[in-house]
Amino acid sequence: MAYIAPSEFPPLRNDLLLRAAKGEETERAPVWIMRQAGRYLPEFRELREKHDFFEICRTPELATEITLQPIRRYSGLLDASIIFSDILVVPQALGMEVQMLPAKGPHFPNPLEVPEDMSRLKQNVDVNVELKYVFDAITLTRKGLKGEVPLIGFCGAPWTLMAYMIEGGGSKTLNKAKSWIFKYPEESKVLLKRVTDVCVDFLVGQVKAGAQLLQVFDSWAGELAPHDFAEFSAPYLKGIASSVRAKLDAESIPQVPMTLFAKGANHALSLLAAESGYDTLGLDWVIDPVEAIKVTGGPKRRVALQGNIDPNILYGGRDAIEREVKRMAEGFKNGGRRPRGWIANLGHGITPGVDPDDLKWFLECVHKYSGSD
Repeated sequence: MAYIAPSEFPPLRNDLLLRAAKGEETERAPVWIMRQAGRYLPEFRELREKHDFFEICRTPELATEITLQPIRRYSGLLDASIIFSDILVVPQALGMEVQMLPAKGPHFPNPLEVPEDMSRLKQNVDVNVELKYVFDAITLTRKGLKGEVPLIGFCGAPWTLMAYMIEGGGSKTLNKAKSWIFKYPEESKVLLKRVTDVCVDFLVGQVKAGAQLLQVFDSWAGELAPHDFAEFSAPYLKGIASSVRAKLDAESIPQVPMTLFAKGANHALSLLAAESGYDTLGLDWVIDPVEAIKVTGGPKRRVALQGNIDPNILYGGRDAIEREVKRMAEGFKNGGRRPRGWIANLGHGITPGVDPDDLKWFLECVHKYSGSD
């Protein structure tokens, strides 16, 4: 993938997200929503009726259209777009079949059951071939945004991807994936390293294609005990950040901010703030903003924070939404008049039953309460 310089795209008119991700004080908190291009939008459902999920992911024009839908609907309210794709495109690039089944979600017909099954994975993954469709969608979307907001690229974290590859889909217990790290710790680390290498190349390719910020989703980080997280997740998360930065430097490509969302791993926030190498840490809703600020270094912390309202507040009615957004903003402003290093978001992805008008109200409340008093 050849690097596409910023001069090849329309100039960015809203850099609030990028400034906040660098830890700067901002006039208000930038806001975007995980899964903002998704099933709660009627325009998404209309398009989805005509196309398979992964068909949309693999068709740059369709992925671009889906990515732009919430930007159009909430123009002036959203401060970022995130490319429409899925974390499971990485296992697909490694040669695994992944299906998206109605009412069930992701399904691997032939998951990894024992370490010997790793021989089925591709030894050398050329992301410029296997994942070119994502890069093409990013470039097309950057042009389609016309500089309105920055574009976020992403991938799944190695532990979360490994868990899917072994479980064969979603799981409430992750007993199969966890049995690997207990029975086959060294083989698990080999698999984690292989996934990490693909993630690094994939993220670098997304920057080359036009992504202006990167996020790594460790959705199942909270399923690991602290010592297991320290052994089977954290080193690979750190490896992604350091390797992406090194590869960008080696090709004289400007660095972009990087965000890590290790859902449920609040026990590790101080460690991740000090050692992970990410600019921003995403937060779920089960930690108070004041506590998150404290454990990550206080008001002068090195990392920015993203989050973290309970996604279900969007079902609670407008009074509750306004009350809780005000509470969240007061926590992150931490006694200051203006936010510093805070990106407003939900504590996880938006869910399909949300009324789009209630999300609009949420965004309006963030604008209202996150700025100067």
